[in-house]
Amino acid sequence: MASFWLVSPSPASPRFLKPSFSLSRTQSAGVSSSSSSSSYNPVTITSSSNPPNTNPYPNASLLLLLGPFSQRRRSWSPSCVNFDLRRQAHVSRNSSSASTGAEKDDDEASAKVAVEGSTWIDLYLPRQARPYAKLARLDKAQALWLYAWPCMWSITLTATPGVHLPDIKMLTLFVFGALVVRGAACTINDLLDRDIDAMVERTKSRPLASGVLTPFQGLCFLGFQLLLGLGLLLQLNNYSRVLGAAWLFLIFTYPLMKRVTYWPQAYLGLMMNWGGLLGWAAVKGTIDPAIMLPLYISGVFWTLVYDTIYAHQDKEDDVKIGVKSTALRFGDSTKKWLTGFGIMCITSLALAGYNAKLGWAYYASLGVASGHLAWQIWTADLSSPLDCNRKFVSNKWFGAIIFIGILLGRLFP
Repeated sequence: MASFWLVSPSPASPRFLKPSFSLSRTQSAGVSSSSSSSSYNPVTITSSSNPPNTNPYPNASLLLLLGPFSQRRRSWSPSCVNFDLRRQAHVSRNSSSASTGAEKDDDEASAKVAVEGSTWIDLYLPRQARPYAKLARLDKAQALWLYAWPCMWSITLTATPGVHLPDIKMLTLFVFGALVVRGAACTINDLLDRDIDAMVERTKSRPLASGVLTPFQGLCFLGFQLLLGLGLLLQLNNYSRVLGAAWLFLIFTYPLMKRVTYWPQAYLGLMMNWGGLLGWAAVKGTIDPAIMLPLYISGVFWTLVYDTIYAHQDKEDDVKIGVKSTALRFGDSTKKWLTGFGIMCITSLALAGYNAKLGWAYYASLGVASGHLAWQIWTADLSSPLDCNRKFVSNKWFGAIIFIGILLGRLFP
């Protein structure tokens, strides 16, 4: 690389002078390679010829390392050396910054992926508690609402028309109860299905299927959950306690249904909506069949809709393993079946509201809920696990629409 340095102009001297030394090929190669390397490579300046004491700047190499000033006070270095030093530092710094920036972007991208793939359990709970929280599905709260909404529907129906809001204490108690019951149901399911779960892509990372927890640890955790459920159940009346004990039979036997019938989703509907019967009984001390039977049936058909969609996520693995589901039973006719279930769900909800003498706002909510259910059924891509899960999760809003309708129908009869 040819370098030129500038001296003060004078009448007796030309404006530009060629230096009496040149940069060797070693330096030139060093600068060129630095543009593609992020590390700093010191360069060496050698004279163009090697006669003794012919270089007017014998300390040029030292100046390149020390900067424009040497250790001597006010010692001046030529502009060509400063220019080359600045050029070398600039190229090296830019190359290093580009490399460091790329590495930083990669690190940030990796950290973002890790955070996005994590749940609040991974971020906030102690390491020893994480497998148990995941066993209870505490990181997937959307399914919790599918247990809680039937309870909240029936409790809201017990409110006095136009006078009182539903019992807030009872609503809160049943939300916690739904959390405990759902956790216990998931633990039982994973204990009985741990060998099957290990062969299914979606479930093979569950704590029991992956071996993070042993079956004995799962049983101990189940005992803890059942004790919590017993504590909540003892706060209710005797009629509700009997219903609660009967609920356990459905919870314990549901995981076996996929081995013996193509209709495990129907049995799941009986299990998940049992809380609706329990909520009414906890307030009234008995069951009104004219109101609660249609409400319970509507919940069963609702479950058949959302859990059949959900089951389409695993249909390929289910065929290989040999377990059954309504997704396999219906096949290409799934949407026709789901349409019929949706119609029965809305019809049963309308009958329950009529018998409970709910106001016009309830029937308006049924119209909105019908649209939501139709959207789920006819836009679901049953070949896409991601879309099936998205439609499944959206059912928390269906439950919320019905709850708001019952509440307004009671307040404005």
